[in-house]
Amino acid sequence: MVLVKWLARIVLNLLFQARFSGLEKLDFRKPTILIPNHLSLIDAALLATRLPEEVTFVVNTRIAKRFAPLIRLRKHIAVDPMNPYSVKQMVKTVQKGAPLLVFPEGRVNTASVGSLMKIYSGVGYIALRTGATLYPIALNGPERSKFSYLKHKIRQVWFPKVTVQIGDPFTLDYDRTQSMKSQKERAAAQIQKKLEAELVSSRVKDGINLFNELLTAAGHHGYNFPVCEDISQTFTYKKLLTASYVFARKLEAELKDEPGVAVLLPNSAAHLLVLFALFKLDKRPAILNFSAGEKNMRIACETASVRTILTSRQFVDKGKLTPVIESLGQRYRVLYLEDMKDTLRISDKLSGFGDYLLKRKAEVNNTEIVLFTSGSESVPKGVVLDHANLYANMQQTRTVMDINARDVFFNAMPMFHSLGLLVTVLPVLNGVKVFLYPSPLHYKVIPELAYDRNATFLFGTSTFLAAYGKAAHPYDFQSLRCVIAGAEKLKDEVRQLWVDKFHVCPVEGYGTTEASPVVAMNTRMWHRKGTVGQLLPGIAYKLEPVPGLEGGKLLIQGPNLMKGYLLHEEGFKPCPEWYDTGDVVKLDEDGFVTIVSRVKRFAKIGGEMVSLNQVEELAASCYRDANVAAVSVPDSRKAERIILFVTQEEHQIQTIKQFVKDHGHSQLMTPSKLVRVEKLPILGSGKPDYVALKKLAEEPAADEGANAV
Repeated sequence: MVLVKWLARIVLNLLFQARFSGLEKLDFRKPTILIPNHLSLIDAALLATRLPEEVTFVVNTRIAKRFAPLIRLRKHIAVDPMNPYSVKQMVKTVQKGAPLLVFPEGRVNTASVGSLMKIYSGVGYIALRTGATLYPIALNGPERSKFSYLKHKIRQVWFPKVTVQIGDPFTLDYDRTQSMKSQKERAAAQIQKKLEAELVSSRVKDGINLFNELLTAAGHHGYNFPVCEDISQTFTYKKLLTASYVFARKLEAELKDEPGVAVLLPNSAAHLLVLFALFKLDKRPAILNFSAGEKNMRIACETASVRTILTSRQFVDKGKLTPVIESLGQRYRVLYLEDMKDTLRISDKLSGFGDYLLKRKAEVNNTEIVLFTSGSESVPKGVVLDHANLYANMQQTRTVMDINARDVFFNAMPMFHSLGLLVTVLPVLNGVKVFLYPSPLHYKVIPELAYDRNATFLFGTSTFLAAYGKAAHPYDFQSLRCVIAGAEKLKDEVRQLWVDKFHVCPVEGYGTTEASPVVAMNTRMWHRKGTVGQLLPGIAYKLEPVPGLEGGKLLIQGPNLMKGYLLHEEGFKPCPEWYDTGDVVKLDEDGFVTIVSRVKRFAKIGGEMVSLNQVEELAASCYRDANVAAVSVPDSRKAERIILFVTQEEHQIQTIKQFVKDHGHSQLMTPSKLVRVEKLPILGSGKPDYVALKKLAEEPAADEGANAV
């Protein structure tokens, strides 16, 4: 028997090249439960090769019969999950001092290549009854094996590399004043969060280049997998890698000693190609917001200290950006993709193809990307994100989002927007197809394309989703299984429109460019209306009190946080230990986050702080058929006053004044003036352009067509 165990350990570790970490943390002097995620039928066998002999494995009776010869090699108890006495049997085992290994998901994962399935409350009950110490164990790799249940959802091989990471132990508090039912449910949620955090910890890496991760993804998911598509072309991994190598060769001579370059391109496969070519060269792309105007783009180039702008003649023509490029061209060298493509030589193509055959990796020196804040309230700042920051946020996101190779991401959010960048690169590095569309403003076209491409994930702001919902046929979004809203608050009427018309409930998330960008999100498993979801695993937080407001200002830590800011005419400013989001939030007992307001979006009226976000929410509830936005302007009598912009002619300020009174709110929440506009100015990210609105509010012309209290 000992010889068989020894041989099994040698063979399995050789075949799967299994790497274990954290074994030294195990301490069985107290009651202990080991809780790994469950990815395949081979999981228990792999764990059995390295875990101490005293560990008792919990095995489903059906599986125990199926693999009886192997099961007998280790201590185990066979249980029927439908039998209530099975839990009592496990409790007795732990109470006798035997370390127990139980898969808290209760079954092999059949849904996702990165996230967990539901956690059964029985595991929480066992821990609560025994006072056991729990050890989360993160397995990665078995999901790619032929022994997983993810056939058709991921490319499978017989013997993928496997890693096993044992995390820090934790215990659950037993409150005898609470019902066992509620405590079991809460314990299951806590176990899920701990295991998700361990999965993120096991997947996050420092010192990476995303080009090298693309190479790894191609090897895992197949070089012929069609990973990226736009309206004119499709890239397989092979084509994307080859083109990136070729273009990198061409760019290398052009950029020479330039550490970075500005990129001015729409959502397209070509944009993705340019980014990966720059990653291969270890050059820093600074992605420009093409909707920001010439002044802001010039400031962005100055802030990022670039000398060259990469763009496309076709894009400049169609986007009517010729005057902007001509102006920028007086200060910066402009390189057009079409010109570079036309001057490619046979030697360039052969060299690039040779690099592909050799799978040459990129260096890991200047692994940064610069994005720019929207400038919705001030001059844009450069946000310096390391590849490791972006990669960490991808791991955090996919740990709570159930995605697989059958999915199709539809992304019309521009890549200069941090969410647009994430939902382009995340699928590409995880074997999921992404369809890129150049503008989120084509409200009639996007539903048709989503229908044609059988999109399963769609991303947008509340404003964009409202427009798609109104323009679309009820069957256009029949293939969607997840719609994610961000950048602005998801309006209740938009959510209801999607539920009523498409039978899909959009889920709301929250993020900031500085966090790469996702900080919290609702998921299909954890969802609460009116909130932006729970914080992603791996993100720590604290709240600083804000006088007069419930909750507090949100400060966060995590591997997804930026390296720092590039400030115009000031240079680099590193990210502090705790990043101040500038948002006032409150968290409920289950960890769901509700945004109260932005610290900067307040008006000081008569010595009181009034949230402009709350004013907008009240106005949206009052004027349900209009889009609204609130700004503050100086006032000689009350320090500041609130101007409300609305998009409907018939609305009167007396209506909201009465609405505020009837609903018991302070009269300070009533705008002093209502200004009617045909439509609200918005940024390319979909957020209201508060800078433009504030300038409009301060103009004398704003009094025309307005009515005041």
